[in-house]
Amino acid sequence: MGDDSEWMKLPVDQKCEHKLWKARLNGYEEALKLFQKIDDEKSPEWSKYLGLIKKFVTDSNAVAQLKGLEAALAYVENAHVAGKTTGEVASGVVNKVFNQPKARAKELGLDICLMYIEIEKGETVQEELLKGLDNKNPKIIVACIETLRKALSEFGSKIISLKPIIKVLPKLFESREKAVRDEAKLLAVEIYRWIRDALRPPLQNINSVQLKELEEEWVKVSSAAPKQTRFLRSQQELKAKFEQQQAVGGDADGGGDDEEEAVPQVDAYELLEAVEILSKLPKDFYEKIEAKKWQERKEALEAIELLVKNPKLESGDYADLVKALKKVVGKDTNVMLVALAAKCLAGLAAGLRKKFGQYAGHVVPTILEKFKEKKPQVVQALQEAIDAIFLTTTLQNISEDVLAVMDNKNPTIKQQTSLFIARSFRHCTPSTLPKSLLKPFCAALLKHINDSAPEVRDAGFEALGTALKVAGEKAVNPFLADVDKLKLDRIKECAEKVELVYGKKTGGAAEKKEGKPVTGKTPALSGTGGDKEAKEAATKPGPLKKAPAVKSGGLPKKGKPAAAAGVGGAGAKGKKGPETKEIFESELSIEVCEEKAAAVLPASCIQQLDSGNWKERLACMEEFQKAVELMERSEMPCQALVRMLAKKPGWKETNFQVMQMKLHIVALIAQKGNFSKTSAQVVLDGLVDKVGDVKCGSNAKEAMTAIAEACQLPWTAEQVVAMAFSQKNPKNQSETLNWLSNAIKEFGFSGLNVKAFISNVKTALAATNPAVRTSAITLLGVMYLYVGPPLRMFFEDEKPALLSQIDAEFEKMQGQTAPAPTRGISRHSGGGGDDGEEEEQEDVGNDVVDLLPRTDIGDKITAELVSKIGDKNWKIRKEGLDEVTSIINDAKFIQPNIGELPAALKSRLNDSNKILVQQTLSILQQLATAMGPNIKQHVKNLGIPVITVLGDSKNNVRAAALATVNAWAEQTGMKEWLEGEDLSEELKKENPFLRQELLGWLAEKLPTLRSVPSDLLFCVPHLYSCLEDRNGDVRKKAQDALPFFMMHLGFEKMAKATGKLKPTSKDQVLAMLEKAKANMPAKPAPPAKASSRVVGGAAPAKFQPASALAEDSGSNTMESKPDPKKAKAGGASSKAKGVQGKKVLSKPNLKEDDDKSGPIFIIVPNGKEQRMKDEKGLKVLKWNFTTPRDEYIEQLKTQMSTCVAKWLQDEMFHADFQHHNKALAVMIEHLEIEKDGVISCLDLILKWLTLRFFDTNTSVLMKTLEYLKLLFNLLSQEEYHLTENEASSFIPYLILKVGEPKDVIRKDVRAILNRMCLIYPASKMFTFIMEGTKSKNSKQRAECLEELGCLVESYGMNVCQPTPGKALKEMATHIGDRDNTVRNAALNTIVTVYNVHGDQVFKLIGNLSEKDMSMLEERIKRSAKRPSAAPVRQAEEKPQRTQNISTNASILRKGPAEDMSSKLNQNRNMGSHSETAHTVPREFQLDLDEIENDNGTVRCEMPALVQHKLDDIFEPVLIPEPKIRAVSPHFDDMHSNTASTINFVISQVASGDINTSIQALAQIDEVLRQEDKAEAMSGHIDQFLIATFMQLRLIYNTHMADEKLDKDEIVKLYSCIIGSMISLFQIESLAREASTGVLKDLMHGLITLMLDSRVEDLEEGEQVIRSVNLLVVKVLEKSDQTNILSALLVLLQDSLLATASSPKFSELVMKCLWRMVRLLPETINSINLDRILLDIHIFMKVFPKEKLKQCKSEFPIRTLKTLLHTLCKLKGPKILDHLTMIDNKNESELEAHLCRVMKHSMDQTGSKADKDTEKGASRIEEKASKAKVNDILAEIFKKIGSKENTKEGLAELYEYKKKYSDADIEPFLKNSSQFFQSYVERGLRLIETEREGKGRIAASTGISPQMEGTCVPASTHTVSSSIGNTNGEEVGPSVYLERLKILRQRCGLDNAKQEDRPPLTSLLSKPAVPTVASSTDMLHSKLSQLRESREQYQHLDLDSNQTHSSGIGSTLASPSSAAANIDDLKKRLERIKSSRK
Repeated sequence: MGDDSEWMKLPVDQKCEHKLWKARLNGYEEALKLFQKIDDEKSPEWSKYLGLIKKFVTDSNAVAQLKGLEAALAYVENAHVAGKTTGEVASGVVNKVFNQPKARAKELGLDICLMYIEIEKGETVQEELLKGLDNKNPKIIVACIETLRKALSEFGSKIISLKPIIKVLPKLFESREKAVRDEAKLLAVEIYRWIRDALRPPLQNINSVQLKELEEEWVKVSSAAPKQTRFLRSQQELKAKFEQQQAVGGDADGGGDDEEEAVPQVDAYELLEAVEILSKLPKDFYEKIEAKKWQERKEALEAIELLVKNPKLESGDYADLVKALKKVVGKDTNVMLVALAAKCLAGLAAGLRKKFGQYAGHVVPTILEKFKEKKPQVVQALQEAIDAIFLTTTLQNISEDVLAVMDNKNPTIKQQTSLFIARSFRHCTPSTLPKSLLKPFCAALLKHINDSAPEVRDAGFEALGTALKVAGEKAVNPFLADVDKLKLDRIKECAEKVELVYGKKTGGAAEKKEGKPVTGKTPALSGTGGDKEAKEAATKPGPLKKAPAVKSGGLPKKGKPAAAAGVGGAGAKGKKGPETKEIFESELSIEVCEEKAAAVLPASCIQQLDSGNWKERLACMEEFQKAVELMERSEMPCQALVRMLAKKPGWKETNFQVMQMKLHIVALIAQKGNFSKTSAQVVLDGLVDKVGDVKCGSNAKEAMTAIAEACQLPWTAEQVVAMAFSQKNPKNQSETLNWLSNAIKEFGFSGLNVKAFISNVKTALAATNPAVRTSAITLLGVMYLYVGPPLRMFFEDEKPALLSQIDAEFEKMQGQTAPAPTRGISRHSGGGGDDGEEEEQEDVGNDVVDLLPRTDIGDKITAELVSKIGDKNWKIRKEGLDEVTSIINDAKFIQPNIGELPAALKSRLNDSNKILVQQTLSILQQLATAMGPNIKQHVKNLGIPVITVLGDSKNNVRAAALATVNAWAEQTGMKEWLEGEDLSEELKKENPFLRQELLGWLAEKLPTLRSVPSDLLFCVPHLYSCLEDRNGDVRKKAQDALPFFMMHLGFEKMAKATGKLKPTSKDQVLAMLEKAKANMPAKPAPPAKASSRVVGGAAPAKFQPASALAEDSGSNTMESKPDPKKAKAGGASSKAKGVQGKKVLSKPNLKEDDDKSGPIFIIVPNGKEQRMKDEKGLKVLKWNFTTPRDEYIEQLKTQMSTCVAKWLQDEMFHADFQHHNKALAVMIEHLEIEKDGVISCLDLILKWLTLRFFDTNTSVLMKTLEYLKLLFNLLSQEEYHLTENEASSFIPYLILKVGEPKDVIRKDVRAILNRMCLIYPASKMFTFIMEGTKSKNSKQRAECLEELGCLVESYGMNVCQPTPGKALKEMATHIGDRDNTVRNAALNTIVTVYNVHGDQVFKLIGNLSEKDMSMLEERIKRSAKRPSAAPVRQAEEKPQRTQNISTNASILRKGPAEDMSSKLNQNRNMGSHSETAHTVPREFQLDLDEIENDNGTVRCEMPALVQHKLDDIFEPVLIPEPKIRAVSPHFDDMHSNTASTINFVISQVASGDINTSIQALAQIDEVLRQEDKAEAMSGHIDQFLIATFMQLRLIYNTHMADEKLDKDEIVKLYSCIIGSMISLFQIESLAREASTGVLKDLMHGLITLMLDSRVEDLEEGEQVIRSVNLLVVKVLEKSDQTNILSALLVLLQDSLLATASSPKFSELVMKCLWRMVRLLPETINSINLDRILLDIHIFMKVFPKEKLKQCKSEFPIRTLKTLLHTLCKLKGPKILDHLTMIDNKNESELEAHLCRVMKHSMDQTGSKADKDTEKGASRIEEKASKAKVNDILAEIFKKIGSKENTKEGLAELYEYKKKYSDADIEPFLKNSSQFFQSYVERGLRLIETEREGKGRIAASTGISPQMEGTCVPASTHTVSSSIGNTNGEEVGPSVYLERLKILRQRCGLDNAKQEDRPPLTSLLSKPAVPTVASSTDMLHSKLSQLRESREQYQHLDLDSNQTHSSGIGSTLASPSSAAANIDDLKKRLERIKSSRK
């Protein structure tokens, strides 16, 4: 028992795998209970058992196996993942269960198989069962057959595919085992139940005894249609319907419905195997068939006859065979052979079906002609042949040929043709027999029923009767208008006898079947208007577009008129009833007329008709009129009356009054009586004669209009126009045309024979009388309204002048629509007003095409021409093609008869000479235009070969082929192309070009179709193989086409078609189908009228009557709306079992609106924190996946349930993407209103959005990105910081989308990444994006690299994680990427880093391959041509990418030289408000702490400051020790009232509110300006300055960037700040209180402000900057000299260290230092030298001499040397005693340097004589001894000679010449070339002009002129050469042009402002240590440049010598101007104060 206890403890799934059978048994039992207990079909429990289920069913122990089977059944029934196990489990059941002796085991096995079928895995199960039939064990075979039978009987033949089963049936009947044979018999009977006689052909060859037995069984099968009794999961609606019917006891209608689904399901043909016969033809067949002896010919034909007996033939090229047989039929003299050949053709047609269609056109005319044979067996063979052929094509395609034969003289041919037409009509439906076809056929048949031969008449009646039955009376009656009563009755009699193929009962009910699919031989097009002609119309421009509407509208409505058909013989046209009988009265003799007239007119009236007195005649007319007015319609003898009027004098009446009356009476008779065409002919001549009469014209027109109304306009118009043009009177002609123009507008255009008018119009256009021409043109204009552009084609050969008039008229009409007919309607439409009008409208569409006079070019296509086209020599072939082109060009419009041309052209399509292929294609394109819609009949034999050309390897050939196909499709519509298997055969070819072009074409055409032939299904398997094609383009095109195939075929059929794929392919394809289903477009809606009618029509079962596909109503209704139940993989659980599933489905319907009010996000206190804890503690899954699995979705759903409104959650997790869009729209709406809610659920929202990234639907993705943009904007406004958890579960998935193929999406994602930097540290973003560069998607790699570049550009090197070195190495690996865009991105990124970081980059990158390195160097070289780009660009980008880096990020990124203060600062931040904390920039942290710790009041105020974005510039800096000493005085002991007030006011200076700050500054200024009160500020100076530079920082970062702020406010604030600071720095005692640290920050702030370009753009910006200049001078002069010097040194060190710092910034700091150096002689005694030397020591430690020399600019090293030199000079050797504060002097070169300088100055002669050393920056030691002069000059010339230092050399030479004017430089110039000498002279001149300030073209290196004074030692007229060397730097004009370009680009300044840009060299090279940098400095270069350029155009009142005066800026030139400045500021401060009060 010990063992037992062991396994008892195991979990269930492990028990099930245990080696002990008992353990397994126990496991199965528990599993069974568990499976029955789990409610949720998506529970993760199910997945545990996925691999075990097969073991359940194949258990070796029989007892355990039984239990295992039960558990497996429960599993399959309940688990959503069960489908994955189908193959292995079904195979296990077949092999290991069906052979079990226990019946129970078999039963369970069978149930499991059926259950798999129920969960939609029927194909896999069937596959396994069919494999089982090959098993050796008969038990297994029997069980498999039984299972198949059971499945078929329960699920029906739609789900169980019968073809493979029927294929193996004969083999089963041959089995030796009786049990197998018996079971096979039962299966055969079951199959018979479903498909009836279709089963007979496949079983013809089984044992006759068995067949007999089967026949007996089949007879017993009940004739009721079988029903499906068990349903798939996706058919739950059907199931409900079925159960309901069962309850009621079976509903008839339901039955009908199913019947229609099931019965036409299987066609025997489909079940057969195709046989290939072409290869089996006798080798000598083609010789024999031409043999002279008829016996040989007979042998050949018999061989064929045998072959074509195969009921299904493999498709192939049968053209030659058909040609041979056709020749026998047409030409052979032996009638026996004719019959035999006809039989062969019939066999071919039957075996090939649709594939024979392309040959039909060739054969039909020949067979019809051959009907002249009298022999019955020949006639019968020909009939069978032509009937078989008809089924392979459509009536439309052969109509031309048939109609041509109908005029044959031979009566037998006429009779047989009519009979053939009658038989053909039976196969038609109203939609395949449109009016466009009926019209020509009826016209021809009407001739037949009047034929002299009785057999021809009978056949004609039969054909017309059939047409009447098929199309209904309404459609046919208009064409029977002229048939007399007897014949009409005969036609109707025939109609009643007709039996239709499609089982119509009566003509009226014809529509009932209408919307249903029709299968069989000719697939009906769409029930509503899919007929060809409607399609044609749709493809034509202009007004014809209406045609399809008619069709679709007209048909379903026929029910009504049919009922009215009793009235009058003609049925539908109600009012015409009585008229129809006598519309063509026989002509009456004059006597009869007089008799009839006498009966109705007064006697006096008749006598006076021809009286000689006009008054009597007038009186007679009046009586006549009265009599007519009183007559009843039925009594009025119209013909008699009009003949009376025409009696002498008739129309020759001379009195106009009588004539007017007469004409009026004609009109009355026509209106009131039943006016026939016979009567009309009596009067029309007279009317036309009078139409031009001035007095009677209008009456004549009125009469003509009345006649037109009675006899229809088309007939009347034709008569009238013919009469008018048979006379010579131009007035009559023009008036007739005018009348016709109006009549057309009134009556509409229907039925008008344009051809008849065209010739008359042409005559009119050629008339000499201008009025006639004008009328003709007007008439053309009116016709144009109806006919459209094709009308112009008739007149193309007119004279240009005339043509331009016609065009002008057409232009007038363009855009106008034809007016609705106002007359003639009542006569035509009994059905309903608009209906009649539309029907006629539709005729136009058709007619226009027929109107074009078409030439027959058949006789021009001679045998000679055809042989030319097929010649071996390409030149002759080309000649042949050229001839064809010209034939078609000459003919313009041609008839469809083009003889042998198609075959000849077809062979040219695969010509080896591509030029000829292209020429052939252009001929085919021409042909399509020339032949028009008739080109249809050539689609199969010419169109399809064009599609083959789409596979050509040459691009231009493919393009030509595509254009040709499109030109054809425009004429033919798509139906012809899609019918049959031709298209699928093309798609089958594994040619990538062909596949992608063809799929692209289909994807373009299919969406426009309302219905397609069911043959489209043949393409699907090949479409699936394209989805997995090796070629990416093919795959993409196939994916694009997928939704359009699905739109027509439905998801069900498409999914079913995956059955034949390999399992791996199948899963992939199904996944794509699911995706496509979501994107599936709706079918184009039928035009509006149609849809409204359909409702009343007869297709309620369907959602779209247009469906003529053989689609079962079930799938159809389900496809129509995305059914949530069917969504297998989406969100809500899908099967009806799942409780949740039910809820989700029912919810939206139950309460749609009641719970949608209220917030959508519910705030759960600490909800987010709890979720984070859960994720950390691994209580829930960590959000990390490659694609989201169901458990993630479920988990998110659960988490959301507490905090998201239920209805919104249902939308969010709906299976259909449209609901996701809805959810996003709601979320966008609520974003602003529910900020807190959004933030509290942010983690969940972001997770849900990541799921949307995995959707394929673009609209959802776009909406998601739109929401994200808004969301991040909101978060940054709220100053929110993303938590780590939120970031890590969102950013990686967002980065995936940066690789999307669509540009729009990539752009959006980049924008979002940009915005994210505002709420998440850039350095952390960096790591995520770096991860993204490892993607397989090259677009993603490239975009990520670009994004990294932007980050480095904006935030400096500090963002690089983990270290710049590692990050750069990683980026550099991509330089070698195989994808070009990735390589470029990597190179650009590294160049960006190079621009920021200089040559150091190469060190950081490390080793690169030679190729990569050369690419990089090349790229850097190219970028170097525009060096100022980098810093400027950063300056511009900066405002967009403001950087808010959260505190934890700053810890990660501080360098080792971390100082305590910043740590303190972090702790404070963390403590007080970690959620919204921003890191305060590094420089300010120390002081901030002190203020806050030391001063209570400030602390209250400071958080307001922190709320603002002060942290644009994250600038950690290596802070040297002095910073630590910057301790501001403690105020704790000064709690007096004034102190606390001052504290409070100072704290307000830093306020985020501008007004508060201005107020505070004004108060402080007030205090400072009153000497007695100023002292109160003592002790508060540091505090005040800190608050001030905080405010400066705030303005710089926040206010300036704020679009909404009025910039005047900012200027006011600046003025106040600067004003109060100037006040402060004028009080020396207070100024000296400022500590080093504070001064450093203050200087940093002020210099940054001076470089801020945005300030310049303000109106008073100039003024602000000048004041800052002034302030800087004050600060330098008045502060404590030790502190300020120390501060400047530290600032210089920091700015040089900061990689991102702008060179301009450092230069300005150095200029300040020079200023200090100049002040040294006065201030040296008050300076604490020990401290200064300590600072210099630290500086030199960080920047040893070597390193400084590497700097691009030599300013720093010279500044340092000058400073030391000056100190040495002033202090002498004593200087060395001041090194006390330095601990280890060896750490820097300071001591050595000082010693060197001392020694040097001792050596020099006259060293103390000259004070000029202050011009320290010069390299030349002044007063150098004569001995050294030569060396110095040599050095200078060497420089001038070297490329790099030319300018520096020239500057030094200039300096030297100035100092030693007597110096002789001749010897140096003597040896050089003339060019060099002139170059030097020119250089010196240039420098001189610059120095003299004439042009001030280029101020030194972009340092603003105001600053020049700072840097320039006080000397009267020389400028230190330190500036000189760069002053001369860029002098060539090209340099300025270059600079201008850059400036314009960067700053948008106008081109006059010339500007220095720092050369690349001045981008300082950086120390190797990864240092920390000041990111502010990046901005400065641009700013200083701008200021400079502006300054040059500010005409300050300076003269040239002031330019170099010693003030810090030119504004300080004279004390007065400085004072004026201060006064100005003070005045403004006063103004501000007063305005505030």
